[in-house]
Amino acid sequence: MKKVIDWVTIKFLIVGVINTLVGTSVMFVCYNVFHMGYWAASALNYIIGSIVSFFLNKYFTFKSGKKSVSEVVRFILNITVCYILAYGIAKPCVHHILGGYSLAVRDNAAMVAGMCLFVGLNYLGQRFLVFGQAE
Repeated sequence: MKKVIDWVTIKFLIVGVINTLVGTSVMFVCYNVFHMGYWAASALNYIIGSIVSFFLNKYFTFKSGKKSVSEVVRFILNITVCYILAYGIAKPCVHHILGGYSLAVRDNAAMVAGMCLFVGLNYLGQRFLVFGQAE
């Protein structure tokens, strides 16, 4: 457990707060103000947040000095898989649990649940698969 929860974990969480402020603002404004759909709004969150996340996590959190295309490809694949899993699981579960509520309430709650699932999956993927911090 010590290899997973350490100073790197804390720095990842700091970067996560920054990404959350940026990405969540984009997602909820797109959904609630611009009336974009669930998938479009949540996808924009991760497109914009992932760009910020890549650079902050690469240089600040994981201190990766590699100049590698494969690292970028692994990052994109990690984000994509985590996004599809997290939001694909969250939406039907939350819609089932909150079946009596409006679509807007269910979708907003599903986006929050998807964010939570995404954080855990993304941390493990970035730390162990993308930036190679398994030691």
